[in-house]
Amino acid sequence: MAKDTEKLIRQLSLISYLMAERRPVTALDIKRDVEGYSGMNEDAFARRFYADRSELESLRIPLTVEKPLDGVAEQENYSLRPENFHLPAIEFSDSELAALATALSLLDGEFAYAEPLRLALQQITWGRPSPLQAPDQRGVALGITASAGGHDLSQRLVKIETAIFRHKTITFDYYTMERDEVGPRKVDPYHLLYRGCQFYLLGHSHEREALRVFRLSRIRGKVAYATKAEHDFRRPVGFDPRSYANRSDWQFGEVAGSAEIRVAERIAWQLDRHFGRYGEVRKIEGSGDRLFVTDYSSSRQLISWVLGLGEHASILGPPELVDELARRVKLIVERHSHAPSAGPASVAATPAASNGVAESNGRAEAAIRPERFARLVTLASILIQAGRSGQSLELEDLCRRLQISDGELREDIGVLNVVNFGGGSYVLYAEIDEDAGSVTVDPEPYSDNFARPARLLPVEAKALVAAIDLIGEHLPQGSLTSAREKIVAALGEDPMEQGLQVAHGGSDDSDVSRVVSKAITKRVLLELDYYKENEDEFSVRRVEPYALINGREGWYVATFDPGKQDVRHFRLDRIKRAELTSVRFEPRAEVNPSADVEGWPRTGEVAASRSARVWISPERARWAREQRKLVAEYDDGAIVVELSFAGLDWLVREVLKEAGDAAVLEPPDARSAVLAAAKRMR
Repeated sequence: MAKDTEKLIRQLSLISYLMAERRPVTALDIKRDVEGYSGMNEDAFARRFYADRSELESLRIPLTVEKPLDGVAEQENYSLRPENFHLPAIEFSDSELAALATALSLLDGEFAYAEPLRLALQQITWGRPSPLQAPDQRGVALGITASAGGHDLSQRLVKIETAIFRHKTITFDYYTMERDEVGPRKVDPYHLLYRGCQFYLLGHSHEREALRVFRLSRIRGKVAYATKAEHDFRRPVGFDPRSYANRSDWQFGEVAGSAEIRVAERIAWQLDRHFGRYGEVRKIEGSGDRLFVTDYSSSRQLISWVLGLGEHASILGPPELVDELARRVKLIVERHSHAPSAGPASVAATPAASNGVAESNGRAEAAIRPERFARLVTLASILIQAGRSGQSLELEDLCRRLQISDGELREDIGVLNVVNFGGGSYVLYAEIDEDAGSVTVDPEPYSDNFARPARLLPVEAKALVAAIDLIGEHLPQGSLTSAREKIVAALGEDPMEQGLQVAHGGSDDSDVSRVVSKAITKRVLLELDYYKENEDEFSVRRVEPYALINGREGWYVATFDPGKQDVRHFRLDRIKRAELTSVRFEPRAEVNPSADVEGWPRTGEVAASRSARVWISPERARWAREQRKLVAEYDDGAIVVELSFAGLDWLVREVLKEAGDAAVLEPPDARSAVLAAAKRMR
């Protein structure tokens, strides 16, 4: 029998024994009665028992130790409090259960933590209809994945997740974009951050002796443990991962200064709603304009954001930032007045580098697999519940529910059949009927210890709350926010502080999404006050809302616009006002609002759009390679990329946001439009 299997049987039997005894027992009792310990000598037992206690504690299942007055270790008494193993009952409403079930069905195969999420939902919805059955998904669709992005990235994510859990220092080679070089890194991994379709590692860099952020897609080769020790470090007590999840793009890194930006009244509502958290917003007397004061680490990123706002924003200070903005606007004008120098010769185009986002739908492989311990505990509860109700279970259905192979299921059943309470009393006996393809269960009298939901293990808790944070308030089926509050209360801590954080860039569209969700559910017309950013226009629309869809740039409501007689998508962060009307509508059979979900929401490219060839400076070429379609390279390091666009206004903004490091080569009308916009800003 494999050592890992022996350890699992030993640990599960230890839990079963302590909970069946319901009284403190000595180490000698445990050695004599618990499966797996009795054959060990004293030294081996001491090592194994200490290691098992330590591992159970890391799984949030701590044993209670009562020390004798004279300090003799052999006379210590051990027990397991029920609350240290069982999860407190959580009273979910029907709408909350529907929302959780929808979250799983949407993320299954699209989420790096989908498998532990599946087990977590089995535990927290104990005694209610299984959330593992696919619910009605009408009203929401996911256009982007939260998968790790390919085999290599998945393997790195698994290793880093385990290293965070075990407090193990890791080593890897890392490509530093700013210096364009690969070098070795030795890191104490503290936390994972999911932001903008990418996973990032927050950890202490031994080379820099400081906290650093590493993008997983820029790690080269394998991730390895630095030592063979059980633990290498302890995370600092004052470390707060939320401060990184709540930073803007221009705030990653050491603070370089504080900027003052004037934002016009026309888009002040966007500043208040979406960017106020990144600084301080003040009203400017005598006008409706706002003064936005924000710390920044990257002047270029801040200037890029300001240029994206067009004529509605201007930097007032500090002077060096004002000067850099002026220099970059001048550069845009020059590079669109005269063709940029691209070196003496061009070379054949090469394929664009991978940006780390999976091209498939992510269902081919799961990045994070839950500990087998978690799977066994969940399977035990399912089997015991079936045995007590006198039901047999289909093997195929069990494999689907737990997302494991037939072989894995049979091995797990074999393990559970030998887990015991001591004295020959086993937890359960499950027998497989090969002809019927089913399993019948005979639970033992003490099996009620597993007939209640077990506490969520760290990876399960992280998966559950990360899924909720990823989808947010975008489900017409019910509220994930209230479900999250109940889950955190039951756990006694927020799992997002223990290894994984989901960031949402900047937009806070929760109020709008709640109104839109109600309109979808009630099937009433929705009235929108919509800001068309590219054209800098407001319009009032009355539309039939069908579904919420997320894409690379944010969440959208997919609608049918009776005025246009066509399907239209509206970005939630550009909706200034959303109101329900009292006018009901019947869904149109010909409208499939989520039909495009595999297209532009994932790729960012609109069908039947025009294409532009855009020159990228040598200084920014490395970043563009990760995001754009490469069509040519030059000897001086500059490249040419292809951008698909539906309207000139969008392309102009995208080029302006490159802050002088990009210039449109063709078509001519796009080149002229960028030049005109830059001159207006100058």
